[in-house]
Amino acid sequence: MPSVLGRSLLALSTLILFHAAYSAYEHLTFLKAINRPDESLPKDIVFESLLALLLFTFGAVFNAPPLKEITWASEMSKRSIDEMDSRLGFMSVNHRGKMLFGKQQ
Repeated sequence: MPSVLGRSLLALSTLILFHAAYSAYEHLTFLKAINRPDESLPKDIVFESLLALLLFTFGAVFNAPPLKEITWASEMSKRSIDEMDSRLGFMSVNHRGKMLFGKQQ
């Protein structure tokens, strides 16, 4: 069951990431205006992006549904032995019965 905390962390991280992207765009536009496009991004924009990644990770973890068991015992509690052990690979539909019990000429 998704939690409110997980959803709010996802929304907050998305907003922070959009703000970091807008800030990076504005900074690169400013660098192009002053003819120095080869400088790197400021540390606060990089920190903001990493914070958004961290919050998004925690939001995804808190928003995930509970894990299901994959053990044999948990699977057999839902099914019967006849359903699990039907061995359809051994079923043969082409047999000699029609030759033995078919019309005799």
